[in-house]
Amino acid sequence: MKKILALFLLFPFLSLAQKTNWELTGFKKLDAVNPIMKPDINARFMCPIQQKSVGWENKNVLNPTALVRDGKVHMLYRAQDSLGTSRIGLAISTDGIHFVKNPKPILFPTNDAFQKYEWPGGIEDPRVIETEDGNYLMTYTSYDGKTARLCSAISRDLLTWEKQGPMLNSPKYINLWSKSGAIVGKEINSRIIAQKIDGFYWMYFGDTDLFLAKSTDLRVWEVCENAESQIKISVLHPRMGYFDSRLVEPGPYALIRPEGILLIYNASNAANFNETKFPKFTYAAGQALFDTRKPYKLSNRTNQAFIWPNKDYERVGEVNEVCFVEGLVHFNGKWFLYYGTADSKIAVASTN
Repeated sequence: MKKILALFLLFPFLSLAQKTNWELTGFKKLDAVNPIMKPDINARFMCPIQQKSVGWENKNVLNPTALVRDGKVHMLYRAQDSLGTSRIGLAISTDGIHFVKNPKPILFPTNDAFQKYEWPGGIEDPRVIETEDGNYLMTYTSYDGKTARLCSAISRDLLTWEKQGPMLNSPKYINLWSKSGAIVGKEINSRIIAQKIDGFYWMYFGDTDLFLAKSTDLRVWEVCENAESQIKISVLHPRMGYFDSRLVEPGPYALIRPEGILLIYNASNAANFNETKFPKFTYAAGQALFDTRKPYKLSNRTNQAFIWPNKDYERVGEVNEVCFVEGLVHFNGKWFLYYGTADSKIAVASTN
């Protein structure tokens, strides 16, 4: 009690919440093995749209999501071909570090009702969560070369996926840039399962500010709007003078913990009025805490990035100065954090 009182006397502007250890901490980059995944120039795939064999991951691999299934880490990652079209690959690991790739992509643009949203840019940046009925729900970005739309797909085995199309498909939002989404879930025996709060599933989405959407069935989503202005509500926004001065974007799923809903988020540093220790446009990751009973209410937020580019493979690549986090699993007693490096390769950090 005396220590707490002393802290208040020394730093009266700090709230009690700021002293609560709510963050996921202790991550260390595994330098001895990073980057753990690189492009494979020999991987070939018959593209159903082009009707020819393409090197589907011969340019870049990046921005992975991950989950634990059957005692193994399953990574779903974005892969780019030489033309820049993205597809989703699958790799499996018994130790969370060394992965064996599936030879062909498991989700890709094809001749279906969603081609108009997915071609030629492709399918990007997956995030995956388990559903209460044992299925897997992937959110991803479809890119037609002009607009990045938040879409979803459902699978029972991680190999065969049923596309659901754009998640924000009302006339008001269908043609707007919506980008990426992280659904709120809870850890149950290393499985992250989507959970309802007050009768709804919730999702943080966007890549400028972060916005909120809700659903009763994980299929039909409603954007949360201000009742008076009919404008979508912003629940997390960029801050001048910080590492997140340019934009914020979801990381992995949002995790229900005793302290609240933990959201690891990606951020970009602005060209000015920014965090001066990072180059402009640096992508780094922070953490935010939301109220469990009120997912729209921000409770706390880190003022410093907890992971940022400081390795050669993170600083130079397709896009320089990038650590982009999308994968988080609790495996063998540790947290493993998977991230894209310079939009070119994949790396991992873990807790002790």
